[in-house]
Parts: sequence; C-alpha cells; structure tokens
Amino acid sequence: MAVNLYDAAYELEKAIRQSDEFKRLKQVYDEVNADQSAKRMFENFRNIQLNLQQKQMMGQEISHEEVDQAQKSVALVQQHPVISRLMEAEQRMGMVIGELNQLIMKPLEELYGNPNR
Repeated sequence: MAVNLYDAAYELEKAIRQSDEFKRLKQVYDEVNADQSAKRMFENFRNIQLNLQQKQMMGQEISHEEVDQAQKSVALVQQHPVISRLMEAEQRMGMVIGELNQLIMKPLEELYGNPNR
C-alpha cells in the first residue's frame, strides 16, 4: 500500500493544532494581543529579533549597540508576566516541533548515517 506523505503531513498538522502545547500557545498569544501594552512590547521585541536574524543571514555585522538593545528588550519582555508565559509556551512548542523533526528525519539519518552501506 502506497503512503501519501502529504496526507500524513496534513494529519500531523491537524494533530499539532489539537495538541495541548499549541492550544496553550494560542491562548497565551491571544492574551498578549488583548493587552495593548503587552502587544506593543512584544511586537517591538519581535522586530528587534527579526532584524538581528536578517542581518545574520545576510552576513552583516551586528553592532554592540544592537546587541545591548536586544538584551534590554529580552530582559524587559521577560519581566512582563503574560509575555513571559508566551515565551515559555513558544519554547515548549519549539521543543515539540524539534522532536517531530527528529522523527521525520530519522529514515534519512539512518540511510546516510551508516558509513558501511
């Protein structure tokens, strides 16, 4: 019986959406967006983060001032209780996605990872 990988992927997507980790992430994300102060603070944090990631990907140097600004932004958002919960939920969801990615990549790792083949 042939397996349609896309059907399996859509089932995995549905399972992720129904997972406790995703539901928690969405709940806390909605809480952040309902609080205008938290929303602005989080958007500023995300913009700083995305800007630094883009610079890294383009091979541009990141200044000490930008690093300081990013560190201050992290410290600020970690002090906000709702944003802190959001970051924890993001971290947990990221761990789940990482574990799923390891499972998905296992056949290729087994195929290419064995030098005696």
